[in-house]
Amino acid sequence: MISLTKELEQSQQESSTTFNGTVALIGLFGGLFWSVIGYVAFYLNFARVGPALALMPWALGDWKNGWLGQLVGILFIAVVSIPVAFLYRMIFAKINKPWPGLLFGLSLWVVIFWVFNPMFPGLKSLQQLDLNTIITTICLYLVYGLFIGYSISYEYHERTAHESEAIQS
Repeated sequence: MISLTKELEQSQQESSTTFNGTVALIGLFGGLFWSVIGYVAFYLNFARVGPALALMPWALGDWKNGWLGQLVGILFIAVVSIPVAFLYRMIFAKINKPWPGLLFGLSLWVVIFWVFNPMFPGLKSLQQLDLNTIITTICLYLVYGLFIGYSISYEYHERTAHESEAIQS
């Protein structure tokens, strides 16, 4: 009897999490995890840019070039990843395949490193970046997009297939 009650309580807690809340958590965790991996790649000199790149458009002082800037950059990327996850949800959530996530991650890389390049004063142009930085950052953006995309698509399909929930748009 007690175990049945605990199972019912756990089931109610799991179903009470909204899809939008899950998308926000996926974005937050994805941004946090993959920006930490990006910092490790920067620290090990696989890439010449770290998470502090996200702070470069703002004149915040020289502290943003040190470890504190990298830490704040990681937190900033984690927060910015929430709307990025909702953007993925609006475009590709119904496609439960890895390709849209990879395409999404590659598109984000192109937007940051090519389109928005003039906004980042510390970022060299694409032609001036070394091959290690280009390959490492492309791979990081690919796995970031894959993580966000496949997690959101999987959750969408789990909720619609097994629970027959109506996902609010």
